[in-house]
Amino acid sequence: MRGYFAIGIERVSKPGNIGNLIRTAHGFGAAFVFAIRPNYKADPGPEITRAYSDTARSVDSLPYYEYESIDQLVLPKGGRLIGVELTDEAIDLPSFRHPLRAVYLLGAERFGLSAEALARCHHVVRIPTKFSLNVATTGAIVMYDRLISYGRFAPRAVRAGAPIEGLPEHVHGGPVIRHRGKNGGKGGNEGKSA
Repeated sequence: MRGYFAIGIERVSKPGNIGNLIRTAHGFGAAFVFAIRPNYKADPGPEITRAYSDTARSVDSLPYYEYESIDQLVLPKGGRLIGVELTDEAIDLPSFRHPLRAVYLLGAERFGLSAEALARCHHVVRIPTKFSLNVATTGAIVMYDRLISYGRFAPRAVRAGAPIEGLPEHVHGGPVIRHRGKNGGKGGNEGKSA
């Protein structure tokens, strides 16, 4: 898949939620995970995720960052902050086009996202459910939606039990020839095919 994503929680109070999110984010290929103003006493090290059946030891393989405020969160160049919150103005997740470079921010179950966090978001999405879900479950749904939006999968069957079409074979474009400029740098023909 092209692009990248990261995911985090603001004001998380249960180590199990961040541990579950870290493991799930690792499984979906996140670039990093983070917490803003975490509200628990335990160190979010290996013992958190291992205590919640993280046999993949995700915390050893995925960068984890903590910030004291939303203002400290530095987005990677070109990254877009996507808030996940049940608000009237939020875009329903099934209708949302995920940015190629996205950083998703979830609110803690009891609090939701702070006004400061919502103000910083480029987009706000919601999962169209009757009530708020567990924060780690919400994160998993958002990551799955991104996967099926950007992943290369065969189309779904038209009816239950019907055979599905195979994945179309990838078609490669023609060769791309890049020319060096006068000083050894790239010239003006970059990206143009010959």
